[in-house]
Amino acid sequence: MKKELSAAAKRKRLNHLLIHAGIILFAAACVYPLLRIFSVSLRPGDKLVSMDLAIIPAGATFISYTKLLGDTMFLRWLWNSLLITLATSFIGVSLASTAAYAFSRFRFPGKKAGMILLLSSQMIPAGMLILPLFLMIMKLKLMNTYLGMIIAYSVSSLPFSIWILKGYYDTIPRSLEEAALVDGTSQVGAFWRIILPLSTPALSIAFLFNFTTAWNEYLVARVVLFSSKQYTWTLGLFELQGQYITQWGMFAAGSMLVTIPVLCVFLYSSKWLISGLTLGSVKG
Repeated sequence: MKKELSAAAKRKRLNHLLIHAGIILFAAACVYPLLRIFSVSLRPGDKLVSMDLAIIPAGATFISYTKLLGDTMFLRWLWNSLLITLATSFIGVSLASTAAYAFSRFRFPGKKAGMILLLSSQMIPAGMLILPLFLMIMKLKLMNTYLGMIIAYSVSSLPFSIWILKGYYDTIPRSLEEAALVDGTSQVGAFWRIILPLSTPALSIAFLFNFTTAWNEYLVARVVLFSSKQYTWTLGLFELQGQYITQWGMFAAGSMLVTIPVLCVFLYSSKWLISGLTLGSVKG
């Protein structure tokens, strides 16, 4: 009996070691490209290719960072992207949360057709949406404006967010809302006090999806924006690529700096991503 337990313990320990080794290899594969970009940003003379595999190259310098922040409008581009992205994320989550609640809790004509339409819109390649978005923004006279970009990004990310939240709302017991209604609250109050707090993980996922999509988007910004003062960082970094020469050091430095906001948002929201559905909802 002891031998069987010992063999089972060894197998369990071996499985744990294999799992941890796989996780370490996967993490290394994800982190290594980022380290190489950081290495390029420290190289003197805009060298892209090097035989040296050291992360900190010989003659490392932060001149690319100082040039990027001092000689270009990178901070303005970063501010434009942050403003547009945050507005898109909050507006998208606000509209998606209410629309998904209607699809989850109410019956109305066209409900199934509406959900199918939302799903089918996600099957359209992103490139095909550029022309209708351009025409819509042009008709609204919002070309080269923050509002035009926010509308374009919110429209494109809304269907997926609605699907995520609708599926999550369906898992929340209706008895929680019914108990709140019996206590005297309204339907809106039940949605605000019961559904939204319990849906924090799904809301966080929708917010992260909207944030990363708007933060990294290039094609729509290329069509809508034409003034360098209104550029997002994706367009701004493209300006560093010339016809005959590319400033690789500044390009790599900008690539490192633009990862900071996304990393901060992810780390801040990770505590909600791993939280339970009804944690604390039925206490007492």
